[in-house]
Amino acid sequence: MMMKIVFLDRDTIGPSVYLNQPPFDHEWICYEATREDQVVERLQGADIVITNKVPLRRETLVQLPSLKLITVAATGYDVIDIEACEALGITVSNVRGYAVNTVPEHTIALILALRRSLMGYRQAVIEGRWQQAGQFCFFDYPIRDLSDTHIGIIGAGTLGQGVARLAEGLGMRPLYAEHKQATQIRPGYTAFDQVLKQADILTLHAPLTAQTRHLIALPELRQMKSEALLINTGRGGLVNEADLVTALDEGLIAGAGFDVLTQEPPHAEQPLLALLERPNFILTPHVAWASEEAMQALWQQVIDSIEAFHAGEPIRTVTPPRRQD
Repeated sequence: MMMKIVFLDRDTIGPSVYLNQPPFDHEWICYEATREDQVVERLQGADIVITNKVPLRRETLVQLPSLKLITVAATGYDVIDIEACEALGITVSNVRGYAVNTVPEHTIALILALRRSLMGYRQAVIEGRWQQAGQFCFFDYPIRDLSDTHIGIIGAGTLGQGVARLAEGLGMRPLYAEHKQATQIRPGYTAFDQVLKQADILTLHAPLTAQTRHLIALPELRQMKSEALLINTGRGGLVNEADLVTALDEGLIAGAGFDVLTQEPPHAEQPLLALLERPNFILTPHVAWASEEAMQALWQQVIDSIEAFHAGEPIRTVTPPRRQD
């Protein structure tokens, strides 16, 4: 029986990525983007759906009796009602580990750009400051080395460890932060508050959960060094964004580099948009994951998941968290 496969939001993957298809007989339908009110119509008769950011909630899923597999073209799967999928017998898979190089490299790029004030100096040259300097260089912005500094890492998974390896190559000393409310410190970890106080760079690579939402807010920012940088290539909600604006206004920290926001794309009142003209703040549009190599690897995992499911051996499956009684 031929399977119908629908990709709901192809534009969430770069246009240069080659979208190979599974080798078994199938019907393939690909949409550039899909609104929530279009999902049910577009998935009628579909056996497999590929989605990156299009939500699939219970009220939608119950209207799709033929749906057997949802494969998420991302690691995060908060757009999927996992409990409803389990109840309805729908398998869910995601992709993992594809960004092992690109996110750490982007993180280090933000750190280097901020630590060496590249944005400020570039803008100064554009505005003619060098031509007016009267000598071979000028010193409008601070420049600081990374060697022999501490980098605090919140989230010691694949990406956090990747950042640590690159940082060590630059002479930095990684500190893995223990969970915020932990009563015991695991081997290889440092107490959360101690990391805040000791880190010259604090970089975030934790998942966004109820426990990690606003993990970094004004109380934490007040504990950091005044010359420290905050880097977030994880999830926007990990940081209270209004508090970060306050921290930069008051000089509580030296700068910040973000690739993620609480709402994407940002609305006009997004707090961090007010910082865009500042030389000590960099915002990139959620592209830390998006190297050509990483995107192609991501897509291959999507196809591998579909093939494995078709063969009766699903891989990288996602299930609801179990209650601990």
